[in-house]
Amino acid sequence: MIDCTLVAQVTDLHIGFDRGNPHELNVRRLNLVIDQLNAMRPKPSLLLVTGDLVENGDDRDAYRHMKALIGRWDGRVAWAIGNHDDRTIFRELFPDVETDPDGFIQYELDHCGLRWIILDTLDAGRHGGMICARRAGWLKARLAERTKVRTVIVLHHPPVDTGIDWMSALSCEAWVKRLDRVIKPARQVVGMIAGHVHRPIATSFAGRPLAVCASTAPVLALDLEDIDPKHPDGRPLILGDPPSFALHYWNGERLLTHFEIAGPRHVLASYDNNLQPMIRDMLRERGTG
Repeated sequence: MIDCTLVAQVTDLHIGFDRGNPHELNVRRLNLVIDQLNAMRPKPSLLLVTGDLVENGDDRDAYRHMKALIGRWDGRVAWAIGNHDDRTIFRELFPDVETDPDGFIQYELDHCGLRWIILDTLDAGRHGGMICARRAGWLKARLAERTKVRTVIVLHHPPVDTGIDWMSALSCEAWVKRLDRVIKPARQVVGMIAGHVHRPIATSFAGRPLAVCASTAPVLALDLEDIDPKHPDGRPLILGDPPSFALHYWNGERLLTHFEIAGPRHVLASYDNNLQPMIRDMLRERGTG
C-alpha cells in the first residue's frame, strides 16, 4: 500500500568515494536504505534525493551508478544537488530534471497536497551553500504565484548554525540573509527540508520548521566544541553508524519528520499477547480503541 501522505528522503550518498569500486561502502549503505524503503508498509509515495549524489562531480560513471542504485526505488523521485555535484554534468545525465531560466536545478512539483519547491544551493568550488540574487528572485516569484498553496522548501544546505563549527551556515552570510528575506513573509511555507550535515537535526529557519536528514554515507560525529583549523586535535569526525533516511508525514495541518536508520535491528519487544493490553488501553484513552 502506497501512502500519499508519506515522503521519504535520502541525502549525501557520495557514490564514487572509492572511485572505480562498484561495491564500495557507500554503495552498500545506499542499497540497505533502498531495500528498507521498498519494503515499508505503508510505502512512501515520493523519494527526495537531496544532493551530494556523488563524491566527485566530474565522475560520470559514479552518476550513472548512483542513478541505477536509486532506480531500484519503485516510485517517484525528485532530485536536488549539493556541493559535491557538478551542475553541468548533472544536467547532461539527468535531462528530464527541470531547471530555472538561468540553468539552476530549481523547480517545483505538486504532491501529497503540498507544493514542493526544490532549490539549487551549489556554489561551485565551495563547500558552503549559496542562494544568489537570481535564485532568490526565482523563488520569490514562485512563492508570489500561489500564495494559498501550502509549500515545502527543499534544499541541500541548511541555512543555519548547527552548533558544529565547521558544518554551519551563519546568519551574517549574504545568502542566508537573502533566503530569510524571501521565506519569512511567505505564509504558505509550512516547512523546510535539507541535508549536507550528515546528521539528523530539528531546528527552524525564518520562523519555519527545518528538518535536516542524516546521510546514507557515513555520519558526522557530534562534537559541539570549536575546531581549530591550524591544530588537528585527533577528535572523531566520521562514524560508521548505520545509514540513515527521513520520512516526512503531512497530516493536512503540519509536516512531521521521522529520522530512521537502515539495516539489521535488535528487537526487544513485539506486538504480541503480552503487549496487547498496553496498546489497547492507550488507544482507548484517546477514544479510538
